[in-house]
Amino acid sequence: MPLLTTTIGAYPKPDYVPVLDWFQAAEGPDTGNPTRDYLKAIEKMGDEAEAIFARAAREVIEDQLGAGIDIPTDGEVRRENYIHYHCRHLEGFDFETLEEKALRGGAYNAALPRITGPVRARAPFLPRDWRVAQAVTDRPVKVTLPGPMTIADTTVDRAYGDERKLGADLAEALNAEIRALAEAGCTWIQVDEPVLARKPDAALDYGIEHLDRCFHGVPAGANRVMHMCCGYPDALDRDDYPKADPQSYFRLADAVDRAAIDVVSIEDAHRPNDLALLERFANTKVILGVVAIAKSRVESVEEIRARLAAALEHIDPERLIAAPDCGLGLLGRERALEKLTNLCAAAHHL
Repeated sequence: MPLLTTTIGAYPKPDYVPVLDWFQAAEGPDTGNPTRDYLKAIEKMGDEAEAIFARAAREVIEDQLGAGIDIPTDGEVRRENYIHYHCRHLEGFDFETLEEKALRGGAYNAALPRITGPVRARAPFLPRDWRVAQAVTDRPVKVTLPGPMTIADTTVDRAYGDERKLGADLAEALNAEIRALAEAGCTWIQVDEPVLARKPDAALDYGIEHLDRCFHGVPAGANRVMHMCCGYPDALDRDDYPKADPQSYFRLADAVDRAAIDVVSIEDAHRPNDLALLERFANTKVILGVVAIAKSRVESVEEIRARLAAALEHIDPERLIAAPDCGLGLLGRERALEKLTNLCAAAHHL
């Protein structure tokens, strides 16, 4: 039985898009300035900005379709990163005065936007992004949003002083955007919450509750997805990068399976799991990462097929979706296409 395939979010940006994301920075995703130059890039595009973004979305979606992907994304071509692009559209964030903060357990410091007042949703903006992308294809285009814990972890709180209250307000603001997406017709909506795996105690205390709130009132026709990887490396082929505890998935599995989501996305290629983990998701479909996003070696079709076959010993095929571990920005277009092509050949011909 062929498996569905998807990508997670980011895709290498075409050269003509002047918005540089953290994959293009000298330090990679560990850049000290993940959001500083975004407005300058928008100003540089001037009146051509929307046309440039639409062209880029078409190009990266067509790449994914050509490789065989069933559920593509727009590659996050408009975004400097998946977190701060969204925060720019919310009340309560200050992007004028950035403040330095240590991230990932002190692995590096970054200049981040500050939360200076109550967080609230503004007018919806992602339905526009989705419509532009969905016009490219009849296949469903998935839209991604950062989750409450991940936003809180990658900003500087100068208003709340209470992670639970901040997360609740972020969840309400995200819920407004998610409901607007569903009302517009988007059927695949993904909240990216890698910090759940990094902070499982907080996730169990309030993070998964806030995830539920993100999807409150979303109609049954929309697939509610949560992506929970173990953290980007800062460069290709670096194996010693600090990632989430390998037991985090097992600690969180039961609570995630009870949550108000339809699909959970986890990584398995960079650091393979004990596939008995899949049995813990009795109610939830699983997007399984079976190609690495920070390793230059291209996995063979046979290798990917073998891992998927092993996974199918623990989960029914209609509940398994094949994907990369996370976003593809570190790989470059040529290598990303090779990996996606092999992924689809393996998943569609088991």
